[in-house]
Amino acid sequence: MSAAVLAEAEGRGAASEAGPLFLVVAGEASGDLHAAAAVRALRERCPTARFTGMGGEKLRDAGVETIYDAAEVSVMGISEVLGRLPRILGALRGLARLAEERRPAAALLVDLPDFNLRLAKRLKRLGVPVIYYVSPMVWAWRPRRTRAIARSVDRLLCIYPFEEPFLRERGVEATYVGNPLLDEPPPAREGEGARRAIGLDPGARTLALLPGSRESEVERLFPSMLAAAERLQRSDGPLQLVVPVAPTVDASRLERLASARGLNVRFLRGRTADLLAAADAAIVASGTATLETLLAGRPMVVVYRVSWLTWLVGRLLVRVSHVAIVNLLAGRRLVPELLQRQMTPAAVAEALRSVWLDAGRRAELLAGYREVRDRLGGAGASGRVAAALLEAARDPAAVPK
Repeated sequence: MSAAVLAEAEGRGAASEAGPLFLVVAGEASGDLHAAAAVRALRERCPTARFTGMGGEKLRDAGVETIYDAAEVSVMGISEVLGRLPRILGALRGLARLAEERRPAAALLVDLPDFNLRLAKRLKRLGVPVIYYVSPMVWAWRPRRTRAIARSVDRLLCIYPFEEPFLRERGVEATYVGNPLLDEPPPAREGEGARRAIGLDPGARTLALLPGSRESEVERLFPSMLAAAERLQRSDGPLQLVVPVAPTVDASRLERLASARGLNVRFLRGRTADLLAAADAAIVASGTATLETLLAGRPMVVVYRVSWLTWLVGRLLVRVSHVAIVNLLAGRRLVPELLQRQMTPAAVAEALRSVWLDAGRRAELLAGYREVRDRLGGAGASGRVAAALLEAARDPAAVPK
């Protein structure tokens, strides 16, 4: 961040109505979405609040001054990170400098652990209270990281119920606040009505492809997803495809890949929930979207593929029996998950056929969905995050002088 950009940011902050300033830092699309919901909830409680930091389209729409764009640090995997390292370190230094200059009342750091835990350490030295939202997956790998969290984070707000006891046992001030996806309004239409609203044939079978929110994910997953859809069309008849495009992804690349195969694909930016409401089933990249698909009640197959180096390291360090968060929440392999070499078009098509077209398997799947939904509890996560931020900002012992 240049001195000119920082000076301009300071000038805008000084010109705005007096109120507590909050630093908000989010990376990928799901973090941007959850952070924006928390910002809106906080603004309802404190209309004079001001926000600055790093994020994407959702945070900008919520009125956050984004000095850095989320796309600059939105990468996954060891080899992928190395190529972006100068930008990532530059953003880290710039945000720490911004906090030192403007002294926010509190910081909301959302997910993005490799980046945000380093930033939390710097904020702690500045005396800025740190609220960390969406726990790093320390229950899956790198459990020693809980020591750094306990030292640098004032409160960790979890979105999955099993995380709170795990973290508290290791000295982290953790609280389960509920899952923010439950705060999202339900789609206005389902099935035929939803398809008609986005210009699809309302009577045609519809498959959603959710290739992720990072360019590296899309590059590795989307071609195989399209090939699986082709196989399903050959074996079971015509399909129309819907693809939600994350703000961090180049839509034109997706369109070229689909066009080369002659597939009927509708690409839309916006709420994934609306497209899932129009679909009958989905092929989903492992991540937050799997929980969105569960809440929509759509049969799914979960897929993922990373670089060989990332996969090798992951096999040595990861300590969970499932990758999909849906399966972790269920405590069993509720939905098929196909990873790395298992993710062939033939295997994906066959797995989806089993949960979509087999009536007995589909009924079993949907019953499992209801169990998981019940375990998540009720809505209100965003409001609880807002309350935690205000509590930190109003604590005289916590607010930086």
